[in-house]
Amino acid sequence: MVTKTFEDTAPTGSELTDYDRAHIKLYARLLDATADGADWEEIASVLFGIDAARQPERARHVHDSHLARARWVASSGYKDLLNRPV
Repeated sequence: MVTKTFEDTAPTGSELTDYDRAHIKLYARLLDATADGADWEEIASVLFGIDAARQPERARHVHDSHLARARWVASSGYKDLLNRPV
């Protein structure tokens, strides 16, 4: 699953955004892959279509940014989903 439309930097605010809602499945897959012990380079390739060998800084940034956001959504942001469905 390569997400074709994504920003290099995920949102960082304290409210769930339209971007977050559009990428909920990506966040879930990112969290699952991380929990399963997948390497960040493999995740960058499979989920974002970025070759970490060719673009290591971008791949790491995209991965880390979205993983941080996925973790926030899972710990806090999901509350907004209960009030306003995806």
